[in-house]
Amino acid sequence: MSQKSPCNGIRSYLNGYSAQVQKQVQDLLASGLSGDWLLKKYPNAHNLNGTRGLYEFAMDLKSEFMRSSPPISKVIYDDKIHIINNALGLHTYVSRKQGSKLKAKNEIRISSLFRKIPEPLLKMIVVHELAHLREKDHNKAFYKLCSYMEPDYHQLEFDLRVYLSHRDQYGDLWY
Repeated sequence: MSQKSPCNGIRSYLNGYSAQVQKQVQDLLASGLSGDWLLKKYPNAHNLNGTRGLYEFAMDLKSEFMRSSPPISKVIYDDKIHIINNALGLHTYVSRKQGSKLKAKNEIRISSLFRKIPEPLLKMIVVHELAHLREKDHNKAFYKLCSYMEPDYHQLEFDLRVYLSHRDQYGDLWY
C-alpha cells in the first residue's frame, strides 16, 4: 500500500474520545501497524455487496429485535453519502400523499464506502440506523437500544473509527 499524505482527520473521527485514546490511535497509525491490527481482528470483508443482500440483512435484524417498529421500504448503498459530513448512513422517511392520506416510508441508506468492510462493522452501522426508527436523537435510550441489538456496539463503533482514520492515511484494507 502506498502511504497517502498524513491526515489530521483522526480528531474528527475520534472527537468524542479522550486525548489519551486519540494519542494511542495516532501512535498506532504513525507506526504503520493499524492495518495489521484491524486485519487481525477482522480478516474478511462481508459479501453483501448488492442492494438485495443488504436489505435482507437489515430486515433480519429488524425482525429479530424491532418487530413492532415501522416497516422499512428501502435499504441501499448510497454513493452520495460522504463520511466527511459525519454520516456513515442515513435513516430517512419519505412522505407521499395517497388519496387523502399521507404515507411515510422509512429508508436506510448506507455509504457506498462500506460495501467492502467486515460484517461486524456493517452490522454496527445497520443497527445504528435501525435504532433511529425508535429514537431520533443520539441519547441514552438510543445507545441502549444499539447495545441491545449488538452487545459489542461501542467497540465496533470505535474500531470503525480507527479504520476510517487508517483509510484516510493509507487507503482501503478490504477489497
